[in-house]
Amino acid sequence: MSLEIGDTIPALQLKDKDGNDFQLDQFKNIKPVVIYFYPKNFTPGCTKEACGFRDKYQDFKDLGAEVIAISSDSEASHSKFVEKYSLPFIFLSDEHKQARKAFGVKSALLGLIPGRETFVFDKEGKLQFRYNNLNASQHTSLALKHLKELS
Repeated sequence: MSLEIGDTIPALQLKDKDGNDFQLDQFKNIKPVVIYFYPKNFTPGCTKEACGFRDKYQDFKDLGAEVIAISSDSEASHSKFVEKYSLPFIFLSDEHKQARKAFGVKSALLGLIPGRETFVFDKEGKLQFRYNNLNASQHTSLALKHLKELS
């Protein structure tokens, strides 16, 4: 399965960095959502990507959107990552890769590295943009660009 443009955000429940249940579609009909999947906390590319979203987080908020980061790291790892880099948005643990499967995020480099992919959903929870690239540098700016086009 793979999400296509126009598909609705999956109704999945994951754990946040504090171990609380988080319903992935809870912002449907409330606000736009940017969800990005990344390989692993504390690695150079993933840290660069997270800090990129952090540095532009107010721009996302100004557009009425929420940012959600998902990896297979544990809640404890997310908590340390968030604290170390002052990351203000939501981090979810997908240890069993249920969200990766539901979104259709494929692994990279012959399956050795979990994929890096960004999804932009409109206020109604419909997928408007999808970007898959292991290079972390463009995810934040492209997500912002597409959110602005929705406004």
